[in-house]
Amino acid sequence: MTQIITFGNFKGGVGKTTNAVQVAYELSKRNYKTLLMDLDPQANATNILLKTKANIDDELAHFDSSLMVAVQDKDLTKSIINIKENLDLMGSAPDFALFPRFMEKMFKDYTDRVQYLSKLIEPVAEKYDFVIVDIPPTISLITDAALYASDWCLVVMQTQQQSLDGASAFIDYIQDDIVNTYKAPRLDVIGILAVLIQAGAPVDETTMNNAIKYFGKENILPTAIHSMQRLKRYGITGITTSQRYDKKVFAVYKQVTDEILDRIGMSK
Repeated sequence: MTQIITFGNFKGGVGKTTNAVQVAYELSKRNYKTLLMDLDPQANATNILLKTKANIDDELAHFDSSLMVAVQDKDLTKSIINIKENLDLMGSAPDFALFPRFMEKMFKDYTDRVQYLSKLIEPVAEKYDFVIVDIPPTISLITDAALYASDWCLVVMQTQQQSLDGASAFIDYIQDDIVNTYKAPRLDVIGILAVLIQAGAPVDETTMNNAIKYFGKENILPTAIHSMQRLKRYGITGITTSQRYDKKVFAVYKQVTDEILDRIGMSK
């Protein structure tokens, strides 16, 4: 049964996109058929994976249509391309910012707008083991629709107070709005993935301790993502695989993915 996992936080710049891409990549390496669904009009995940595809097969990829056009045509497959074995991308573009306006024209009721994307995703998602969703760091119809369609949410929290506050607000929003108000049928929180800005720094340690007190240690994944220059480089080059620094990144995300699978009941 397909597992749809959204990576989120209301604070931008916390590593949400980076972690969504790396977990999707790791799942594909394990022979899980995986779709990375980029619902952020900034399209950062799309750019990383398109560069990754170019690294693999030396080809410039082309979509049949943008995601927004695919929504208008009621056929999301038009915005999907293959990146590598077991990894597909539903790519975003700036025009996806028009999604809320398009939904306003289709439906008067906001709940109907929230639920519509789930209906479009359903026939696509059933072809995959995992759908990993990247969303904008905002309260918007895009975020609401993505969360409504999801089975799980992984909250990405950088070790700074604004990110902790964003994570807290995001979890409250999931419960109060997505579950209680819009009646999301399956959504649950996997936990919090901590991204350390600078391991050992007093501010980072204080933020982590505050997060543990607030959320409970059991709700924070044991593996934290440390600042790695290679991860930042992937934003420019796409994912590479040939150097020892790549292997260090993959080792970390192997652990994170193990922990995610364990928490959703899919560990082997």
